[in-house]
Amino acid sequence: MSVLVVGASAAGLSTVEALRRKGYQEPITVVGAEWHLPYDRPPLSKQFLCGDWDEDRTRLRPDTMLSALEAEFVLGDPAVALDGRRVHTASGRVLSADTVVIATGLTPRRLPGPELEGVHVLRTLDDAAALRKDLVEAQRVVVVGDGVLGCEIAATARKLGPAVTMAGPQAVPLESQLGPMVGGLLAELHRSEGVDLRLGTAVTGLTDVDGRVSGVQLADGDVLPADVVVVALGAVPATEWLEGSGLRIDNGVVCDAFCRAADGVFAAGDVARWQHEDSLLRLENRTNATEQAACVAANIIGDQQSYRPVPYFWTDQFATKIQVHGVPSEAAEVTVAEGNLDERRFVVHYRRDGRVVAVLGWNMPKQTRLHREHLVHA
Repeated sequence: MSVLVVGASAAGLSTVEALRRKGYQEPITVVGAEWHLPYDRPPLSKQFLCGDWDEDRTRLRPDTMLSALEAEFVLGDPAVALDGRRVHTASGRVLSADTVVIATGLTPRRLPGPELEGVHVLRTLDDAAALRKDLVEAQRVVVVGDGVLGCEIAATARKLGPAVTMAGPQAVPLESQLGPMVGGLLAELHRSEGVDLRLGTAVTGLTDVDGRVSGVQLADGDVLPADVVVVALGAVPATEWLEGSGLRIDNGVVCDAFCRAADGVFAAGDVARWQHEDSLLRLENRTNATEQAACVAANIIGDQQSYRPVPYFWTDQFATKIQVHGVPSEAAEVTVAEGNLDERRFVVHYRRDGRVVAVLGWNMPKQTRLHREHLVHA
């Protein structure tokens, strides 16, 4: 019984590794859109972007470990269609298997309009390399987006020296995700490090001079001068290639509680939206990619396991580490469970209907892990 994994990502590689750990010895093929062997994405906006890491250090596994998996990697050839359990690639290949795992991840959103020099998104290793090259010579950088990725890019860019402005529609960074209190502390952090915040106003477009970006146009009429612009307005599941496949596509590949999208077809990672308790859930983080892949591997070999994680993500901005377990929301009641807000070392609980739904730690990693138990036993 062969397996075909579409996506040479963290989720794709983790699926292969989990299968081999469980004793699966049948053929496995991994199809990747990029030429790069599997690499880690979180460092792209931090260690790699600032130049502390080189490309080799972003690799998830060395060649020896990849070879030991005895999987065939077909790289630089993106999938363009799925017909049953046959995958068609851009080069014209047709690959088939008894089981297909979809792990194609996300596609970053872009601003409408013509392509301009100096405008970047950050999703791939090549994206990060191109942005890093521009940041070295930049004088004025505008980051369009006030979510996790936008905040991380703004922090890294600021450390490299240029003037940095963050623009976005929220009143404070990550407000819709972490609420106004934590978002307000993030705003103070960025301002204290020299990031100019132009929040609460939508971005309507870009200005340019001879095809090179020159500014960011805001809905209130202001233009933020820039020689480098990074668009970090989120991403959408990479499912275009699945049109006509017969799979249910709705903000991702819709799956049952076992991450199964159809008979012999599974999904894992950012692209998967699965039945979680009473609703559909899709998570965009590195931890989920690994944990969901392990569940998929178990179900492929017949160990029926529903996927019921405690969601987790982290973000590093300047010297601050924030860790989040569970699903926080802007509407939740936030209370300090440990530490002190003024000292910027604390753990907070997010409560809805009297139940703890999320735990956030700010520079308290050990204590945050302990507070996770409030979610596990909720």
